[in-house]
Amino acid sequence: MTFSLRDQLSNQLRSLRRYALALARNRDDAEDLVQETLVRAISGSRTFRPNGDLRSWLFGILHNVHVNGVRREQVRARGASAIEAMTYGQMPPNQPDHVELMRTIEAFSTLPDEQRRVLTLVAVEGMSYQEAARQLDIPLGTLMSRLARGREALRVEMGHRGRAQTALRVAR
Repeated sequence: MTFSLRDQLSNQLRSLRRYALALARNRDDAEDLVQETLVRAISGSRTFRPNGDLRSWLFGILHNVHVNGVRREQVRARGASAIEAMTYGQMPPNQPDHVELMRTIEAFSTLPDEQRRVLTLVAVEGMSYQEAARQLDIPLGTLMSRLARGREALRVEMGHRGRAQTALRVAR
């Protein structure tokens, strides 16, 4: 593996961590996902095409590691998620922005995996709809409907928590 590929890998760590956190919903599990992704990327670096998109390749590895882990350890993942939720519930927030962020993260974690993955890739990572659809190996229409349902579910969830809904008007 060349030194430049290692540099490129380190440049992707922040994005990998965000995506892993969105998938795993637990910082420790997310770090394990990133570590396993990097191990697989380094050991399989010969399969990476020099002209290929490194970010998509890494996200694909991370996604596959996560899916395999979920299949293998569903019971453990549910327990870790419950522990994480209890930990956040015991720490009183000290600022309104922190409270809002935690409420948003909670609402986000209640979404189905399909919607959470799509929202993470498009809204957090800034991928185009086409890139995200390719990454998840789903049709563009499916991605768009999952995105719309996920966004609406977040709006509803946040509205049910006592926050006033913003009145939207239709501009013509």
